[in-house]
Amino acid sequence: MTLHSEILEQPARLESLLVSQRGNAETIARAIKSSEISYVFLTARGTSDNAGRYANYLFGAINQLPLALATPSLFTYYQQPPKLRGALVIGISQSGQSPDIISVLDEGKRQGCLTLAITNEPNSPLGKISDLVFPIEAGPERAVAATKTYTAELMAIAMLSAAMRDDKDMWEHLEQIPSRVDEALQHDEAVRQAAERYRYMQQCVVLGRGFNYATAFEWALKLKELTYVEAEPYSSADFQHGPIAMVARGFPVMAVISSGALANPMFSFLEHLRNELLAELVIISNSEQALNLGQARFPIAADVPESLSPLVNIIPAQLFSYHLTLAKGYDADHPRTIHKVTETR
Repeated sequence: MTLHSEILEQPARLESLLVSQRGNAETIARAIKSSEISYVFLTARGTSDNAGRYANYLFGAINQLPLALATPSLFTYYQQPPKLRGALVIGISQSGQSPDIISVLDEGKRQGCLTLAITNEPNSPLGKISDLVFPIEAGPERAVAATKTYTAELMAIAMLSAAMRDDKDMWEHLEQIPSRVDEALQHDEAVRQAAERYRYMQQCVVLGRGFNYATAFEWALKLKELTYVEAEPYSSADFQHGPIAMVARGFPVMAVISSGALANPMFSFLEHLRNELLAELVIISNSEQALNLGQARFPIAADVPESLSPLVNIIPAQLFSYHLTLAKGYDADHPRTIHKVTETR
């Protein structure tokens, strides 16, 4: 099994997850509602941390639940954990093996908090220590760079959000996501051809905002892991507070923009980057107007709601990172230095 084949698996995995885990999502939602939960305290690393960034926006916007991202070193090296009263403590981990993630849930249980593991390995140490477990059922992921486990984590988060809100419309939109992911995968050859243009790229920035702040971070991570490009993710708002000074003629800017509340300010900023600063734009969007600004353009379906768009927007980003890796002459299945499971403390 290769990285490319795992990318192509995602529609089937997401469709299966929706069917098999909806009942579990609703059971978990009832447990959360019956507890005195005032906020979410979430811990993760790497790709799973980017899934946590998505949860930050989704649980906040859809469920009115504030979310705090944990600092695991407070629980391990410093041994000075914060007070977690009223928290739902969530750990997200593909492997469920990282001691620092486990330590946060362990402390949450010690303080009497409800704990939830979102993991591909429900029988892992993380799964065993948690009160509630949401298995993402992505199957074995052999490639070092995570792809299908990331979208499965996003789907799990979205299913929990829909279940907590008891939102029929959101469930209906979720049921359309596997086919929208499949449609995005149909552009595989076009993405391969576009990636050739950037084979000598050494640095870039990746911009997203709102729900797709997570997408910017995950795209940047894949570029770093696979292509060794110095890819820095930013909110498009933060980028204007100083880092924009990096941009000169031809500077590569990857951008994710979906129809919704942030479409207009992001479009205006991308216009400025393209027309005034002469940046080189690579754009993922469901807006034809936004796509027309890009030297490279990767469309997704127009009917994907902004709140669920990260599940689809990441697909062209994964394909671009994969094909750019090959264009640079690197091994996409065995990137240098890194390993599949990283057990940090």
